Parts: sequence; C-alpha cells; structure tokens
Amino acid sequence: MQKPVVLITGGTSGIGRACALAFGRAGYQVAITGRDEARLVATGRELAAAGITHLEIKADVGDEAAAARAVQDTVARFGGLTALINNAGISMRAKFVDADLSVIKQLMQTNFYGTVFTTKAALPHLLQSKGSIVGISSIAGYRGLPGRTGYSASKFAMNGFLEALRTELLDDGVHVLTAAPGFTASNIRQTALAADGSAQGESPRDEGQMMTSEEVAERILDAVKHRRRDMVLTGLGKLTVFLNKWLPGLSDRLVLNHFRKEEKGVL
Repeated sequence: MQKPVVLITGGTSGIGRACALAFGRAGYQVAITGRDEARLVATGRELAAAGITHLEIKADVGDEAAAARAVQDTVARFGGLTALINNAGISMRAKFVDADLSVIKQLMQTNFYGTVFTTKAALPHLLQSKGSIVGISSIAGYRGLPGRTGYSASKFAMNGFLEALRTELLDDGVHVLTAAPGFTASNIRQTALAADGSAQGESPRDEGQMMTSEEVAERILDAVKHRRRDMVLTGLGKLTVFLNKWLPGLSDRLVLNHFRKEEKGVL
C-alpha cells in the first residue's frame, strides 16, 4: 500500500461524494459504497475525471455481510486501509406518535448498525495501519430533535459507540473522529422518510443558506490529518450543543419553536 486508502460508505451524494473528491485530491485511493447503481457509476465517472484512483462497491452497509464485503473488496484492490468514513445514513421527518416503527428500525439499521458492521470489518486493517475511523454524526446526536426521533436515536447511538471505541483504542494508535456537520446542503432531507416510510422528496429548509457539502468534506479531511477527537460545525450547531449542555430547559423551548417554524415552512 504505497498511497493511503479511504473507504467511504454512502459515497455517492452529499457529504460522502464530497469526501470522496476531497480525499482523492489529497492523494488517497478512494473506495465508495452506495445502494443506487446509477449514482454509484456517476460518482465513479466524476472521480475518474478528477484522476482519482477509485473503486465502486454496490452495497447496503446496513447488511452485515455487505458491509464486510465492502471492506474486503477495498483491501483486496488497494492492499490495505488507512481511513474509514462512516457516512451512509438516512433521516426522517415525522412526529413519533405518527411514525411507523419500521421507520425507526430502518434508521437504526443504516445509521447505527451500518457504522458498527463496517467498523468491525475494517478494524483489523486500521489497527495495522494505525489509521482513522470517522463517524459522520449530527447535531441530532447531541441534542434530540423533534420530528426526528429515530434519526436522533441513531446518532446518539453512533456517538456513544465511537466514544467507547475511541477509549478502547487509546493505546493502539487508531484515531477516532466524531464529526457533526450541523445543517448542511445535501440530499438527506429530500430522501428523509415520512411517517409511513416513504421518501418525502423535498426539503423543508432553504438549502442555499447552509454550509456546503464540499466545505464539510474539507473540514473532515483537515480533522483526519490532525487526528482530532470531535468536530461540531456551523454556528447554529455549536450554539445548540452549548445551550443543551448548560441551559437544557431553554434549549427544549428553542428547539421546539424552531421545529414549529420548519413545519410551517418559514425557515
């Protein structure tokens, strides 16, 4: 393995796609997973056009065997693994009282178990390379968000998993980063699940006012280079985490008011 290698789950759109380009341009060989073959091929063409050595892997990392295969294919192609970015994820937008429980299960399967399955398969290789494990979490992993109970639960679970794993690996030289981008311009809100599990197909927020996926990817690349422990992005994200820690009652009321504005489409 002459060049560093990164495996990015959910690497065909949004932050995952931006990370593939950012890490590739920084000299990494890039493997990406995705469930949509058309998007996988399109992203692969974009990486090829940028001169980035890459591997496309059609896989649903919420499936344990598929996650293990993604790691195996990456190592077989490139000879090792330097960094794993657990990015694959889906969101939801529905009050818990209305949501079908299958929606909660689906979010946990992809967002949490997808991270667990892929990390488990990758860990022996990352121990060997003393590499990096990255979890693309969310402000929803620090502060429960109304209308996103399943999403918040999955990201809280991811945060706890990564914190425990980081502690276990303190003396092994493996870097673990929890990255919370905050509201970022990506397609995660368009593909968010409704109460019945169908895709919502539109965003309730002004995507043009958010941090871009490309900027988030550059921040993640820098955090991996400097082996940072955690990263919370955007002013609103940092404020939310701060208020939730020190003024939780006020945070409850502010977050609820924000959610109500979102429901009315005034954000």
